[in-house]
Amino acid sequence: MQDPAALYQAFCRRDPALDGRVFVAVRTTGVYCRPVCRVRTPLARNVLFYRSAAAAEGAGYRPCLRCRPETAPFCPAWKGTQSTVERALTLIEAGALDHDGIDALADRLGMSARHLARLFAAHLDASPTQIAQSLRIQRAKRMLDETDLPVARIASRSGFSSARRMSATFVALYGRPPSKLRPRKPRSMQQR
Repeated sequence: MQDPAALYQAFCRRDPALDGRVFVAVRTTGVYCRPVCRVRTPLARNVLFYRSAAAAEGAGYRPCLRCRPETAPFCPAWKGTQSTVERALTLIEAGALDHDGIDALADRLGMSARHLARLFAAHLDASPTQIAQSLRIQRAKRMLDETDLPVARIASRSGFSSARRMSATFVALYGRPPSKLRPRKPRSMQQR
């Protein structure tokens, strides 16, 4: 942490650069605030600085009702529903929709499938299924480019239920089957 005198000066200026990085606790009131809070500035001798809202609460201070420091930038509550969508994306990237449905994903996130679909529409303009399909296609395309694996094995490794499903998806998206998207080997490699 910086020098307390410098932090106090920044607090007096209501410096937004410190918002979410430093929390100001006031000994006389037992309350902690964000450094941008518009309350009357307390005396320097009554102020303590903490690196997190949790540290201030651990020291026995309660959050200010005006500036709501528990929702400061960089806190999960600040992101709101965006943090839920990010958690869902992480699970989808890990293959959550490759074998289980949207209902199972929504259960893991503690919400209904319908609400999850609404959040995805609001934040990404796509459904969880569309996101998962796009990730499968990206994985399959990368494997087609970088490996010599058979199409059936690429389909299972990239999360498709079958090679037939993967082929149909590629035909719908690219207008050709996955085997036609493989890079051609140089002639010197083909003659060997």
